[in-house]
Order: sequence, then C-alpha cells, then structure tokens
Amino acid sequence: MANHKSALKRIRQSERKRLSNRYHHKTARTALKVLRGETDKTVATEQLPKVVALLDKLVKKNIIHKNKAANLKSKLAKHINKLG
Repeated sequence: MANHKSALKRIRQSERKRLSNRYHHKTARTALKVLRGETDKTVATEQLPKVVALLDKLVKKNIIHKNKAANLKSKLAKHINKLG
C-alpha cells in the first residue's frame, strides 16, 4: 500500500477518472448499438449527430483514439445511407 500522501491522492484520482471514463465509454457504445439497430432512416439521421458528438468527446478526453472514432463515424454514415 502507498505510504505517501501524494500517492494516496493519485490512487483516489485515478479511480475517479477510471469510473468516469468507463461510464462515458459504455454510454457511447450503447448509443452506437442503438443507432446500428435502427431501421428507419429519418430516426437514424436524427440520432447520428448526437452519437458523433459522443465519439468526439471520447476522443477529446483520450478515452478512444481519433482514428477509431473516424472509422466508427464512417461506418455509421454508410449504414444510414444504406437504409431505405
């Protein structure tokens, strides 16, 4: 166990950040899953900007890599364009 005050504080901070990152990542994954399962083009088109914003926030907080976010956004756009 850590003995220094700074090490104890770092443990507390990292645990808080881990839980926050986990929450944001899981929320974004759920939004992606919902959008991928959507069959109505108008509803999917309305949801896309919200999901893109979630992905951009994850990139900004260094939770996911920017290229992964770009790939996901591209796949979602392709999926929406395919809907009839």
